[in-house]
Amino acid sequence: MTGTLVLAGTPIGDVADAPPRLAAELASADVVAAEDTRRLRRLTQALGVTPKGRVVSYFEGNEAARTPELVAELLGGARVLLVTDAGMPSVSDPGYRLVAASVERDIRVTAVPGPSAVLTALALSGLPVDRFCFEGFLPRKAGERLSRLREVAGERRTLVYFEAPHRLDDTLAAMAEVFGGQRPAAVCRELTKTYEEVRRGPLAELAAWAAEGVRGEITVVVQGAPEPGPEDLGADELVRRVRVREEAGERRKEAIAAVAVEVGVAKRVVFDAVVASKRSAG
Repeated sequence: MTGTLVLAGTPIGDVADAPPRLAAELASADVVAAEDTRRLRRLTQALGVTPKGRVVSYFEGNEAARTPELVAELLGGARVLLVTDAGMPSVSDPGYRLVAASVERDIRVTAVPGPSAVLTALALSGLPVDRFCFEGFLPRKAGERLSRLREVAGERRTLVYFEAPHRLDDTLAAMAEVFGGQRPAAVCRELTKTYEEVRRGPLAELAAWAAEGVRGEITVVVQGAPEPGPEDLGADELVRRVRVREEAGERRKEAIAAVAVEVGVAKRVVFDAVVASKRSAG
């Protein structure tokens, strides 16, 4: 029988947040793969646990080479525990390669849920939490960073990012440029640690604050783009909405009237857009 891969969430700051199952898994796993074995040693000492299994490193530099070794252990029946420095493995941390390789070979993969900087920051931000998307780290180069931000400029869901403290001011300035300086956001620093801080405000204001220098682990939460008002909808969008209703079976006259009510404009505006589109199409 094949073994089991266990992804274990570790504390993002306060070691007291470690789930009880984490200690049990650390004590019983056949192999513990850790992003940083020194940090693992500090964690096990704090939890009063001594791993019985073999401890190996598993980080960005050796992830590709070590994955086949761990898969071989799993195929041989071992229980392999994967832990990263903080939070859940594979979420902007090593782990995805091993999970994908295990799934491909029908190896069981399970998890020990634990603290999450993404969810903690989202909950503390004061921004909408009903729908969100996690964007991880932005590119380091300014041009690539702006391009990535432009891709989600119209995203309605709340956006969550990780960022290094020495790049935070540049990132917030780029966000203000692309999303607008008045877009609400929150910078969450040192979550669950002694100097935890959540700074909320418009992106332009946060960028000015960050320019003075910020330290610690950073998670940035940005409110999604606002719903477009009537003045933001171009003729092409009005025509598209009419076409969708026509394809669903509505007559054009009713579709135009319904779209006008839906977006809050006069029927004549929608009618003229449809007529102009028909003329341009020949």
